[in-house]
Formats: sequence, structure tokens, C-alpha cells
Amino acid sequence: MNKTLITSCASLLLVGALATPAHALTVDGVDVPDTYSAMGKELQLNGAGTRSKWFMNLYVGGLYVPEKVDDAEAVISADEPQAITLHITSGMITSERMTEATMDGFQAATGGDLSSIQADVDQFMAVFQEEIQEGDVFDLVYVPGSGVQVLKNGEQRDSVGDLEFKKALFGIWLSDKPAQKDLKEKMLGKR
Repeated sequence: MNKTLITSCASLLLVGALATPAHALTVDGVDVPDTYSAMGKELQLNGAGTRSKWFMNLYVGGLYVPEKVDDAEAVISADEPQAITLHITSGMITSERMTEATMDGFQAATGGDLSSIQADVDQFMAVFQEEIQEGDVFDLVYVPGSGVQVLKNGEQRDSVGDLEFKKALFGIWLSDKPAQKDLKEKMLGKR
């Protein structure tokens, strides 16, 4: 009986250790954590969804904010810690395609006027020159007074711009002309 009790307890402990966090969201096979730590501040997952094109899932995008919000303009304009994570789920994403799509997103988010942030955009785009592979994760973390910290697979690659640049960058997913409307809705926590 003691042996059975020990085996049962060990099994329960193993199941508990392997379980995903209770509030984690799984999107297109990617476990999206319910919190993100940025500069010592705990951000909450606002929402996450899949970016698709031509019936192919390309990446899972997640939005992290201090307090949940469903107003895209409020997120874009906020001068507070925020983060967008991009989990690459397709080998179809190459550095060239990511660069092209991101430039299209900047154009849409700014109405085609990049003049005030062009140097920041150029600096940011350099991060995508390195080969991109399925499984890569990009974290775009806005820190007031420091700009956007750009991480690839947990390693900081650059720090870019200021609030104006962050507005354009987050606008790629959250502006009136987002990369994908249903991804915007899901990042805003709307289902």
C-alpha cells in the first residue's frame, strides 16, 4: 500500500510539473505566457492570435500591457511599458519577407509618412537581416525613456527610437490599417 501511495504521489507531482500555467494561452500550437516581465514590471497578456497569409500560418503575435485594454489607439499612444511578441511558426518567413512585410506595415501605420522616424525604421530593420527560422521569437518591448528593446530568442539585439517610433511599430498590428484585422482583434482580447 505504501508503494502504491508513493507511486500515486510521484505521478501527481510529475503531472503538476509538466502542466502549462493555468492562464497560459495556446495559439496555433504556441504556448503564449500570461505575463511578461519588462524592466521589473509585470505585463499582462492582453491577447494573441495568428498572422496568416494565403491560408498559411506565419507567426503568433501576442500583446502585453500593464492592464488589459481593448482600445487600439490607447495601446498605440500609451507611454508605458508594453510588449509585442512574435513566435515564428512557418519556415516560409525569411529575412527578406519579414523585412518587406514590416516595411509595408510601417507604411500603412503611418499613412506613408516615415520622414520623422526613417532613421529609427532603418535601424530597426537591420535586426531582420539575420536569417529567420521557424521557432524564432522576437520580443518588441517598449520602455518609456529608452525606446523599443528588440530581442531575438531572448537576446537583446538593439534599442530603437522613442515614443513616436513605438507608435508606428505597434501600429503595424493595431492601427486602422493593421497587418491583419482578426489578429488585431485577438491581440485586443476580442474573440
